[in-house]
Amino acid sequence: MQLLVVGVIVITVVMRVLPLEMQKRIINEAIGLRDLNALYLYCGLYIGAVTLAGILKFIINLLQVYIGERTLRTVRERLYEHLLSLPIQFYRRTSPGNVISYIITEFIPVATFIGQAVAVPAVNILTFFAMAGYMIYLNPTIGLISISIYPIELFVLPRLQKRFRRANRRRMKHTQKLSGLVGEAVSGVHEVHSNASIPLESRRFKSVLDELYKATVLQNGLKFAIKFVNNFFMSLGPFILFLIGGYYAIQGRFDVGAIVAFLSAYEKLYDPWKELMEFWQVYQDSSVRYKQIMRAFDQSPEFLQAVEGRSPYALDNDLEVKDLTFVVGGNIKLLDRISLKVKGGEHVALVGFSGSGKSTLALCVAQLYKYTGGSVLIGGREVSELTKQDMSYNLGMVAQHPFIFDGTVKENLLYSCKSLTMQGGSCTSRGDEPDLDTLIKVTQQVGLYTDVLAFALRARLEPGAHIQLRDDIVEVRRDFQEGEEGMYADVAESIEFFDMEHYSRYMTVAENIAFGSAVDEKYDQEHLHLHPRFLEFLESHGLMAHLTVLGETLARVVTDELGPEPEPQMFENSPIPEELYGEYQKVANRLDSGNPLSEEETALVHKLALAFIPGIHRQVDLDRGFANRVVNSRQDFMKMVEEEFPGAFAFFIGDHYIDSINIKDNILFGRVRSDDPDAEDEINHRIMQALIMQGALEPVIEIGLEFEVGSMGDRLSGGQRQKIALARTFLKNPPILILDEATAALDNKSQARVQNIITSNLKGRSTVLAVIHRLDMLPHYDKVVVLKAGKIVEQGGYEELIERKGALYTLVRGTQD
Repeated sequence: MQLLVVGVIVITVVMRVLPLEMQKRIINEAIGLRDLNALYLYCGLYIGAVTLAGILKFIINLLQVYIGERTLRTVRERLYEHLLSLPIQFYRRTSPGNVISYIITEFIPVATFIGQAVAVPAVNILTFFAMAGYMIYLNPTIGLISISIYPIELFVLPRLQKRFRRANRRRMKHTQKLSGLVGEAVSGVHEVHSNASIPLESRRFKSVLDELYKATVLQNGLKFAIKFVNNFFMSLGPFILFLIGGYYAIQGRFDVGAIVAFLSAYEKLYDPWKELMEFWQVYQDSSVRYKQIMRAFDQSPEFLQAVEGRSPYALDNDLEVKDLTFVVGGNIKLLDRISLKVKGGEHVALVGFSGSGKSTLALCVAQLYKYTGGSVLIGGREVSELTKQDMSYNLGMVAQHPFIFDGTVKENLLYSCKSLTMQGGSCTSRGDEPDLDTLIKVTQQVGLYTDVLAFALRARLEPGAHIQLRDDIVEVRRDFQEGEEGMYADVAESIEFFDMEHYSRYMTVAENIAFGSAVDEKYDQEHLHLHPRFLEFLESHGLMAHLTVLGETLARVVTDELGPEPEPQMFENSPIPEELYGEYQKVANRLDSGNPLSEEETALVHKLALAFIPGIHRQVDLDRGFANRVVNSRQDFMKMVEEEFPGAFAFFIGDHYIDSINIKDNILFGRVRSDDPDAEDEINHRIMQALIMQGALEPVIEIGLEFEVGSMGDRLSGGQRQKIALARTFLKNPPILILDEATAALDNKSQARVQNIITSNLKGRSTVLAVIHRLDMLPHYDKVVVLKAGKIVEQGGYEELIERKGALYTLVRGTQD
């Protein structure tokens, strides 16, 4: 590739010199001798050379980008792999913001330099010497004097650039410090608020900001000084040409064509010089960044990542810890000569007060920490000498705060299995991924099944997709529509079915007017209040005045109830969304002052009223007369939509699937009354039964498994995250299982379910080492190990230790007899 670049460069340089000679010949031979044929020839050669040079330059630039981006991709891939292999402690002292900045931003100048490394020096050095040679050819005296300027510039500029580099390093250092400070403050904002330490954080921020300001000003001052020197020396060339060349021309020793060609050559001589100076700056900048990045990540992985020359070990699940010591920070012993034996299939609980070392012990066994003394043996092999691939084959771990990746529930469940498959292993005897039945089974075991079902019931089917499922859902709907006379009579009173003749207290005002749901976004809840024809309809049916009063009343009552600065949780059953609360405060203040509302404020009032749900938003009672008028207007609204905006709404009538509402609303053909907090769970349970009877549960669960969990699982609760982490580890079914307070975020019922699965399914098969926070779970374990200050103070069976009335008795009973 680089040879191709050099070949293109050579041709480009020739095409840059040729137009200069054509300029001289056009003036001296064609114009001077009035030769039209020569004029046409030289002009054609001139424009051809210029065009070809431009095309070749374009090709060179593309090749530079290709080389640079390919290099950037390779470097990023290797650096990313290296980063992920670094010790856990590295990430505890390195902010994620800095790591992201290094990989995404800081490497770009390095890649730019690599892309230019051959092309820019080659094309510009060759162009410089070609132009210099042509100038000497035109007039040796003027050419040599003009070229002699550049050694002087070469002496001055590097010294300025050296100072610029130092200033740039200082700027980068202060920028990273500022980035870390902001990231730290944002991550610890609860601590900042609890200590009222905004002034303290502001002072720290201002101090670093001042240093960054000074460094940036100095860096830019030096940058402009470099530009000034460049421009000054650039102007010296024409000065010499006009002075000496003019003298020679007056004496008849230099023709006009040569002067024009010389001037063009000098201008083009400076271009490669300027690009070389810029390239030098790019080199210096990329060199600084590269060294800084390499220094930041110049740390070797503590363990080998993959096996070489052999298959990964399939180890026995016996576990032995001998004189294990883990020292940090010089001489702080988090673990002090710990010894422990665990037989294959045995379940051992680690307990102790906070800071006792129980989690540290679990992490050392799991090879997440590299212990500083002693040994940990799995199947007789030293953990510190095993590769990550060996550990993956033989061990699974669930942390107290498991990480959930952006993607679907299913992708997160299969995460460990996919990784194991890439390493040559498998979570199944067939060698493929776990099937749907296996996923359903494991989600039921950890209590995630109902969550997955809820995700599915809240989902909308894509138009034209899941044809059979749509028919099945409509069939299930018919069973629920039997109400108190049907098989689901026990939950019928908790459902408000869609009824054309009655106002629904669990639908918005807009849905009640339309008796349907918007298909076209121009008519949805965010935009309907702005549609002129809809507003005209409201006015013609006597609804607008009531709607305005409702919206104004809501604005006043809700803002009075929530106060000037409500907490986020106060918006749970509020008709005003948190992001618009400030706007509605202004509306309420305007109403209280008696001043008329603006057009935008009136629109906000209408939007609020149209989103009002009487069964949920209890701040205001719905006027019965208004509700009756809404019901009476429905037929006219449907007729208007069918005539003027066909397809804009899906109405809640007929015996077909409605795309614009979710699966649950389609099944119930109504809404759940929120009066009973347990009604939702009971209805979901009955829906599940109905889907099973219809043979439609599996496709619905598949839809739930495709639920997008969001960045770092931010659309999930803490309990749902732990359930996913447990499920993906159970799917892997490792010989050794490490649980570091793996059920801490679960409710008591879910914890008991998970513990029962561990006890009944894994005891005797998988070795379990569990850090326990709920001491009532200890009787399920074969052995209990009590730690204090990094040492094991006692270990044995639960009943045995309780009878001993030692450290465990103190933990359990809270007293020492």
